[in-house]
Amino acid sequence: MLSLLMQGQYAVFLLLLLALVLSLSFHEFGHAIVAKWFGDDTAERAGRLTLNPLSHIDPVGLGMVALIGIGYAKPVPTDPRNYSRATADLWVALAGPAMNLLLALATWNVYVWFWQNGWQNEGALIFFTLLAQINLLLMLFNLIPLGPLDGHYILPHLLPAGLAQGYRRLNARYGTGVFLALVVLSLAGLPLLSGIAELSRAMLDWITLI
Repeated sequence: MLSLLMQGQYAVFLLLLLALVLSLSFHEFGHAIVAKWFGDDTAERAGRLTLNPLSHIDPVGLGMVALIGIGYAKPVPTDPRNYSRATADLWVALAGPAMNLLLALATWNVYVWFWQNGWQNEGALIFFTLLAQINLLLMLFNLIPLGPLDGHYILPHLLPAGLAQGYRRLNARYGTGVFLALVVLSLAGLPLLSGIAELSRAMLDWITLI
């Protein structure tokens, strides 16, 4: 993102920042509301059952995005002891990526409809393209089953019980370290994150329904 500022593309930088803040806020809201549906009001009591970005954005995490392209929002607090079902952690984890997919799908197709009906604005095209791609990228990135990402809650439900227990132990011990190592290697040139970014761009065609 800093490269945009260095190139003098201030408007694109601001549109990208706005799209990122909205995407992260919807992601965290997804976790909070589904946790509430399953009986846990921890996020609600913490003021996180909202779409207000001020409740979700972490200044350090947002700054990291601007500096190195990878960051984070404030994790939504949950208490699994309050869940009404044993599989609630699966659905709470899925809610964040699902919210990103829904936001991309809805906003992009609404924009395409307006574009096809004569509302053709370059700034809007840039913003809604960024918004859709960022949401698809966040969805894919958070499905990685390593460290603190949503995928590490999801994968055990797809594995046999014995493998799931082994995976949980390994991820608890090594997951965050492996994840951070992959991030460093990606910044050094390993095509992990760039591959996810390419896939998110390709998915823009897949979610175009109009």
